[in-house]
Amino acid sequence: MDTNAYQQLAIDKLGGEFGQLDLLITALTHRSYVNEHRSTVKEHNERLEFLGDAVLELVVTEFLYANYSEPEGILTNWRSSLVRTESIGAAATRLGFEPLLRLSRGEKRGTERARAQILANSFEAVTGAIYLDKGWEAAKAFITENILSTFDGILKSGSWMDPRAICRKSSRARAVPRHSTKYTAKTAPTTTDVRSRRLCRQRPQRRRHRPQQTGRPGRCRHGSPHEVPVSFISAVSLEAVGLWRHRL
Repeated sequence: MDTNAYQQLAIDKLGGEFGQLDLLITALTHRSYVNEHRSTVKEHNERLEFLGDAVLELVVTEFLYANYSEPEGILTNWRSSLVRTESIGAAATRLGFEPLLRLSRGEKRGTERARAQILANSFEAVTGAIYLDKGWEAAKAFITENILSTFDGILKSGSWMDPRAICRKSSRARAVPRHSTKYTAKTAPTTTDVRSRRLCRQRPQRRRHRPQQTGRPGRCRHGSPHEVPVSFISAVSLEAVGLWRHRL
């Protein structure tokens, strides 16, 4: 394997030659490449990525804490905007990592989104490799030059803001102001006008139907059963009693 390209990358972009060049090569080796070359390659970059992620976050956190007095919530959003996939993936592209990535044939044909994630992971892994090979100060200088240098642009663009906050802000900007009704002594409504408007807005009350007290069921002329009023039953009963007495 020709390692000259990796050493040249270290000289040109990473602050000098690597004493342990294998660390840099491993930092640019994807897991899929190991799966295809099990007999010759034993290690991929995920452990270095784990280390580099911690170094990157600590350097960024220290920078924000030392230089800004904003509350914790804003500092957290700023840090997230600096270490997110898009930011560190773009840094890896500027440094020219992509031609040196060791990927499987399938990953080389992957989507743009997958490639951006792989580049972001490789940046973290290279950060871990620099920390192990050259120490804390070299890793801090690497992060400062490639990540912290973009912070002014992030502040100007407002890309650090929470998407929900941006949506609320734009909604308020597009909102149509409400027109308040102003009255003068001549146009102010009187008490009678206000009362009449209220009466017009009121709904008419519905009269409740009280069912008539009924007795035993009867049958209407259509043959369907219905309730016969008690008053009718009483009148018929009294008439029958009168006829009975008349016969006596």
